[in-house]
Amino acid sequence: MDYLLLLFGGLLAGTVGSLVGLGGGIIIVPLLLGLGTLSSFPNISPQVAVGTSMISVVFTGLSSVLFYFKNKQVDVKSGMIFYLTSGPGAIFGAWINKFIYTNQFSLYFGVFMILVSVLLMIKKKIIPLKHSKQSTIIRTVTAPNGETFSYGINLIWALSISFVVGVISGLFGIGGGSLLVPSMILLFSFPPQIAVATSMLVVFLSAILSSVTHITLGNVNWVYVLMLIPGALVGGKLGAIINNKLNDKVIISILRVILIIVGLRMIF
Repeated sequence: MDYLLLLFGGLLAGTVGSLVGLGGGIIIVPLLLGLGTLSSFPNISPQVAVGTSMISVVFTGLSSVLFYFKNKQVDVKSGMIFYLTSGPGAIFGAWINKFIYTNQFSLYFGVFMILVSVLLMIKKKIIPLKHSKQSTIIRTVTAPNGETFSYGINLIWALSISFVVGVISGLFGIGGGSLLVPSMILLFSFPPQIAVATSMLVVFLSAILSSVTHITLGNVNWVYVLMLIPGALVGGKLGAIINNKLNDKVIISILRVILIIVGLRMIF
């Protein structure tokens, strides 16, 4: 029964993470931290919860990115720009993680989730940044339905935000997409489906670096990893499929609810 809980947790995390571009760690980290009270598994530290979560995020990212690539939803050039600083940020975040204690971790994690949810609630009141020609890369992409979108990326903002995304990824084990997707939509006017798909590419690449760091620090429970990977692989593709069938408002609403529930759970 305990292992079935991990299998289902990996599936749920992979589906939700791929659906809204987060990576799935917002489900896995609280699950791993609560296993000691829910089952016969021993309690684990926040560091091991994060390191183990990051391994599963790699497989969720791989599965979903392959599907999004097939459907031509990934803006690769923009993704590489965001990855330039998110990769180093992921390593730095994984290193900082070892200084975080359980109570501090839970509080910070919960508050962060709720703040992101509030940000999504007021997204209509936020005006995208007006970029100067010197610092903007203009992107034009065609969605699977044939519709063409144009948007601009301010390099200074993009590189700064993606570094923070990387730090959050390595520190909290959540993939970092919870900040990157809203930033893409709110600040750079990315189409939501393109933002989710491109975010998953950045999350996948950053998770690889973060995972390697956590492995070297000994922050991985490999038994849990083996139980989470099958669900993460299946869920990653399932979430991407569902994403293509839902409209943007529904996706954002699902994301808000999940962030609030997880945030309150971690705080209390």
